[in-house]
Amino acid sequence: MYRNDDMKILITGTAGFIGYHIAKRLLEQGNEVVGLDNINDYYDVNLKLSRLVETGIIENKIVYAELIQSQKFSNYRFIKLNLEDRENLQKLFAVEKFDLVCNLAAQAGVRYSIDNPYAYIDSNIVGFINILECCRNNTIKHLIYASSSSVYGNNPKVPFSEEDRIDYPLSLYAATKKANELMAHAYSHLYKLPTTGLRFFTVYGPWGRPDMAPMLFAKSIMNGESIKVFNHGDMQRDFTYIDDIVDGVVKVIDKVPDKNEELPYYRILNIGNSRPIALMDFIRTIEIEIGQRAKIKMYPMQAGDVTITYSDVTKLEKLTGYKPNTDLKIGIKVFINWYKQYELEKI
Repeated sequence: MYRNDDMKILITGTAGFIGYHIAKRLLEQGNEVVGLDNINDYYDVNLKLSRLVETGIIENKIVYAELIQSQKFSNYRFIKLNLEDRENLQKLFAVEKFDLVCNLAAQAGVRYSIDNPYAYIDSNIVGFINILECCRNNTIKHLIYASSSSVYGNNPKVPFSEEDRIDYPLSLYAATKKANELMAHAYSHLYKLPTTGLRFFTVYGPWGRPDMAPMLFAKSIMNGESIKVFNHGDMQRDFTYIDDIVDGVVKVIDKVPDKNEELPYYRILNIGNSRPIALMDFIRTIEIEIGQRAKIKMYPMQAGDVTITYSDVTKLEKLTGYKPNTDLKIGIKVFINWYKQYELEKI
């Protein structure tokens, strides 16, 4: 792994679920990291701020477009910034002279994109072109960025392979992620900018997002409230524990695509568990860990959703030795223990 005496890494989205965990891992390994996030209110801002506190970033020290020092890690600084803020983003790159960029900041959520389309264009399209421009103008050695399994749409062929066609996204969110991959390819082709797009599948674990199924289910079951189950429960998800995801991302950082790639300087990789789990089995595992039955309300399929996600991670395994190995029962146990403690601390 790159060390802090010769490499500096920008990670965007460090108040987010995956970005927080990746930043923490890289910091603990001794890398120099600058974290960036706009801390928007798409979901509970207090959860985002709590993640930042875990890495030593204190709320009352945060000032927009100003770098602040972590009180926990000497090798970590944070800046609150919108990716759409081209002027300040360019200044940050010019001053800090990053070697690597891991772009995890984005407007997330499939269903939210149906009602709030402009948020996705601003963050995921305008923000991403700003990242690409800053990378090419500052000789970044490797740009790793978050794509999504949602680009596969309702592909009837499983498992999903990087070679599958992704011509028919079912949501604007998915369309923006496909656009990111196309934009990255153009920059890899034109400017020899090494880029790796990671198609994340469903991630769960401590510090997860409250708008996603694991936390929605846990909260409702613990409070005795009903949970919404779409497509009458006939759904499968490639649930992947956060530690396995972090292992994969960290390993990819060292694997810089070059001119010898099938598409020079450009790479797309699935990152998931490659073992889809029936949604009702997932709910049952949460019920057992909490010790309480769920009150379930069945609904038809929701617009923009898909029936199954299932990753083929052969490419990632061959490239890095990636092998997700967290059993669902263990992952859910750790997640529920964290969630109970987090809720207690809020009281």
